[in-house]
Amino acid sequence: MAVELRSVPDCPNLAPARHELRAALADVGLPLAVVTEVVGDCPSPSILVNGVDVMGGIDGSAACRLDLPLASASALPCARR
Repeated sequence: MAVELRSVPDCPNLAPARHELRAALADVGLPLAVVTEVVGDCPSPSILVNGVDVMGGIDGSAACRLDLPLASASALPCARR
């Protein structure tokens, strides 16, 4: 399983998204080592599991997401199957 946490530099919502992602990984018994953090020109923050945005996907360049990828635990058990 590949998990990416994507953000723009200095994203104010990165810390809460990172916290929720770590909690979700712990809930399903996955190590933090599966997460790669990517900083660049992307909707921020975004969490992708095996290349799929857990919030339904937004294509585009740097933007502050209003649909924060919080409480993403429900997406991870499905991705493990």
